Amino acid sequence: MSENVMNPDDLEDDLSPEYDFDFSKAVRGKYYQEYMRSSNVVVLEPDVAAAFQTSEAVNAALRSMLEFAKQTESLTGKPPSAPEKRPTSA
Repeated sequence: MSENVMNPDDLEDDLSPEYDFDFSKAVRGKYYQEYMRSSNVVVLEPDVAAAFQTSEAVNAALRSMLEFAKQTESLTGKPPSAPEKRPTSA
């Protein structure tokens, strides 16, 4: 048998006491609802995602579109119509 086998009884606890955590007192999903309310994940279709290098680029493009829509609304006096939905690929 190899001498390199680790025996849990021989291991020394080198963590500082502030890093000890009793997982038996943990609550599963404690922050799940809060996380779901605070996050907004949008999945881009592959052809759209290919046009952008980063999430910052996507946000910049969307902000430009929103600004354009606001400018158009102020010129025409009516809000822009909603675009037609594209069929989703299943």
